[in-house]
Amino acid sequence: MPLTSTRTSPDWPCQVKTPGSYDWERSAAKWLRELVPARYAGYPAFLRHPVLLARHAQIQVQQEIRIARTALQTARADLPRLGLHEQAIEHTIKLYAAEVLQLQHIARSIRAVTQALADHNSGR
Repeated sequence: MPLTSTRTSPDWPCQVKTPGSYDWERSAAKWLRELVPARYAGYPAFLRHPVLLARHAQIQVQQEIRIARTALQTARADLPRLGLHEQAIEHTIKLYAAEVLQLQHIARSIRAVTQALADHNSGR
């Protein structure tokens, strides 16, 4: 079964059960709801169609990546004007860089889950 191999991918989130296993879509939806603002997680269309929730989570995380990159790129110029010492600035730059990497990993995980949900909906 091609979907099962998705689980072994390093991008597959450990919080989501293997595609095709009992209740895997519910575990995917639960994980995806944690990635979007709470008000979106309760929308009826997202509750009925986890693939829509996955799409929104993809968009949400892409925006978060853009924000973290902007914060990283502007930190050296902006943070000294806020009166922060060099040590705090360096720490903040490292924090933003780590956040970009983490968000990129989450984005890859969302793509893997989205593909599995789409495949499941199309009957593959």
